Amino acid sequence: MNNNKEFLFGKRAYRIMGLGIALIVLGFVLMTGGGSDDPNVFNPEIYSPIRIRVAPTLVLGGFAVLVVAILATKKK
Repeated sequence: MNNNKEFLFGKRAYRIMGLGIALIVLGFVLMTGGGSDDPNVFNPEIYSPIRIRVAPTLVLGGFAVLVVAILATKKK
């Protein structure tokens, strides 16, 4: 019986996956906030360009990086 266990992806792919996950987390962190403690008061900060443009772009970019990491060939 051979107990030689090998990871599914290479070391390089796992590093790229870590980068992708970090981008996704950063995007979601940037989307948070902007609310108001008082529901009767409107806070226009909820529509800031960071929350509307940058954060979703980071999340989509993170998912794209994950796809690249999965499709990256394993170097031996």
